[in-house]
Amino acid sequence: MSQHPEFPLSEELIYLNHAAVAPWPKRTSAAVIAFAEQNTRYGSHFYLDWMAKEAELRTQLQTLLNAPSVDDIALVKNTSEALSFVAYGLTWQAGDNIVSSNEEFPSNRLPWQSLDNQGVEFRQADLISGDTPEDALFALVDERTCLITISSIQFASGLRMDLEKIGVFCQQRGILFCVDAIQSLGAVQFDVQACQADFVMADGHKWLFGAEGLGVFYTTPAARAQLKLTQYGWHNMKDTHNYENKPWEIHPTARRFECGSMNTMGIYALSASVSLLLEVGMETVEALVLKNADRVKAEIASNEQLLLISSAQSKSGIVVFKHRTIANDVLYKHLQDNGVVCALRGGGIRFSPHFYNTEQDIVKAFVIIAALS
Repeated sequence: MSQHPEFPLSEELIYLNHAAVAPWPKRTSAAVIAFAEQNTRYGSHFYLDWMAKEAELRTQLQTLLNAPSVDDIALVKNTSEALSFVAYGLTWQAGDNIVSSNEEFPSNRLPWQSLDNQGVEFRQADLISGDTPEDALFALVDERTCLITISSIQFASGLRMDLEKIGVFCQQRGILFCVDAIQSLGAVQFDVQACQADFVMADGHKWLFGAEGLGVFYTTPAARAQLKLTQYGWHNMKDTHNYENKPWEIHPTARRFECGSMNTMGIYALSASVSLLLEVGMETVEALVLKNADRVKAEIASNEQLLLISSAQSKSGIVVFKHRTIANDVLYKHLQDNGVVCALRGGGIRFSPHFYNTEQDIVKAFVIIAALS
């Protein structure tokens, strides 16, 4: 349905599921095809080109995050891996606690809950219990709180946290600050320096339009130094290509978290996808994402049979709603059967349009909903 030249999606589909898995831009498909063809014909003959593309991607991600240095960027398999690096890299004492919310995706819950056998408590704030969601987090903090970990945007509600407020709070109290940014990167502007985060991680396959199996892990130098390594391999070494390096030193940059060979095909894909976002500009991308989300909310408001579950004031690309009389699973199947790609989340139907979606996409989706009513 999309008319954007980079997204020649099937005319049968209206794609509103970028908070789950996004389609690839045309340039990303072309980059992967070209890499596969090169590999088929030449094997690793162009390995230096692969390394150059890896370096380019790190620079692109540094720009996207506004990281101080490319040395702060690690390429990881996924968000869960990066969160586990933090959970099992830090040194804990029995009685320590971690503060988070009760809205987190399992990736930002299970690693912390698994520390229970070390006597570490995982505290989950009800984000609607305080004057602000941030205040609800702060209310659970005490002198044994070592870290606050939160999703920048909640996957099931679209709630966007005030990261700068949390960052100031953490800095003033010497608490580490960890951000699962998977629902932000590629959808809205993100600045690791402005929010003073110690750790930020995100997969590439959602709003970033990348392939599954490759994500980014940002750490400040000071926070990075606090993490013990939990995986080891030849890429951990400072002198990576000195294979007889005995004894060896840990790589001084964020590359220390990359224990083995790079996901080259994923790197070509993500680099191509991020190049599109940087060309459009994240300020423009965010404005268009929020405009589309507002249009979704307006369509919900105009249909008395629909109920908005997300906050009307939420500033993210995620909108969750339900039908007053039709069960969620029935409505979801109807949408899927009619080519509207979306998700069942947060007690309703989740639409998550990106910048390239058109007003016509959104209007048609709600015409399809009305047909069931």
